[in-house]
Amino acid sequence: MGSLSEAKKPHVVCIPYPAQGHINPMLKVAKLLYQKGFHTTFVNTEYNHKRLLKSRGPDSLNGLPNFQFTTIPDGLPPSDTDATQDIPALCESTRKNCLVPFRNLINNLNNSANLPPVSCILSDGVMSFTLRVAEELCIPEVMFWTTSVCGFTCYLHYKHLIQKGLIPLKDESYLTNGYLETPIDWVPGMKDIRLRDFPSFLRTTDPNDIMVDFILGESERAYKASAIIFNTYDAIEQEVLSAIQSELPLPPIYTIGPLNLQPSQVTEPGLKSMGSNLWKEDSEYLNWLDAKEANSVVYVNFGSITVMSSQQLIEFAWGLANSKHPFFWIIRPDLVVGESAILPPEFITETQERGLLASWCPQEQVLSHPSIGGFLTHSGWNSTLESVSSGVPMICWPFFAEQQTNCRFSCTTWGIGMEIDTNVKRDEVESLVRELMEGEKGKEMKMKAMDWKKKAEEASLPGGSSYLNLDNVINQVMLSSFK
Repeated sequence: MGSLSEAKKPHVVCIPYPAQGHINPMLKVAKLLYQKGFHTTFVNTEYNHKRLLKSRGPDSLNGLPNFQFTTIPDGLPPSDTDATQDIPALCESTRKNCLVPFRNLINNLNNSANLPPVSCILSDGVMSFTLRVAEELCIPEVMFWTTSVCGFTCYLHYKHLIQKGLIPLKDESYLTNGYLETPIDWVPGMKDIRLRDFPSFLRTTDPNDIMVDFILGESERAYKASAIIFNTYDAIEQEVLSAIQSELPLPPIYTIGPLNLQPSQVTEPGLKSMGSNLWKEDSEYLNWLDAKEANSVVYVNFGSITVMSSQQLIEFAWGLANSKHPFFWIIRPDLVVGESAILPPEFITETQERGLLASWCPQEQVLSHPSIGGFLTHSGWNSTLESVSSGVPMICWPFFAEQQTNCRFSCTTWGIGMEIDTNVKRDEVESLVRELMEGEKGKEMKMKAMDWKKKAEEASLPGGSSYLNLDNVINQVMLSSFK
């Protein structure tokens, strides 16, 4: 689809869930839609808007003539901390408090003499209060679930776990007595999964748990969207995609990923420089990586939400040090629960020749760097897909949500990961890093990762499934009410 005339453009409003791992992929889609001729409005929360200005500079959200950033409040008490907000509190607040400000924002956009009327909403899958506004205006709403399709499928089946009495857990002992190993063999397209491979919110004894209730509500409303898009590609999740499309009365599903391969088509300089990292990026790492041999460095990053104890941090540190492999480790300021992430001075001394520490970085650039040979990750979906599309195998330490599901698929179905025990020990870290970087299993995983990378690139090229799906969702759904 070529660019639409300036005089009368369709107008899409994009609203991500207000956390880093949701904002990043949503901004990628917003840029692609802008390139396809849409006037694009991108909605951050006021809290994250401030954080972006702090991390990226005072002019970073000025936008372009047809691409603007705007805000709504998230309903939480004001805070100046530079950290991810408490997720249950944020979920509860967006669900209860964001509908009215969002409706007002859309009305203001529609009443502006300088803007085309809003013709479509692109909402995060867990910001489903937006559906009401789309219904009131009789415009299509496309939901963007930023999870994997396998993670999304698990969420859709939470209600069945409750109906079968499998959750909530009877008491705390069920977390450690082997109960989570219970095989779940009735989810279409998902073989050999266990209760522990379902997104982690179900690990609760509370029948009124906020996150379980939130997921039940949000996944149920997915059925009301005009369409659902996923940052994935057909080849890697084919079985589960086919199963949910044939078994469930879902709206049309379009796979448009990996998004980090799609924006290679983003050429306009102003668009390219628009970023969404909420932490300030370190850039010194590039020279350091350039000086390393191909496939020699372990990249370590646990994403934007994972937190750990200071003991876990120390076990990871000594495991990496004892492996003797070079490593590049991202340590966010808020990585350790309730205190700053401080590494032992002996560790710093021992690894100064072969280790590099930074507080944040542009991850896609790092993963695609020739020196990176493996990735120690929390198995968030963005990280998993970026690793896959760079051909980099993984050691997986899932923290929460559907990271458990992604980890299971990475380690079994896709053959590109090895799981590390939740109760992390330095010896296990050392042996897994050695296996990843020099062992037979590591070589095998690398070959499989390269194979998945090739398929990801094929999907994203002109004529590929994800490339075509992007045009299809635009033409078949997003432009359906555009006059």
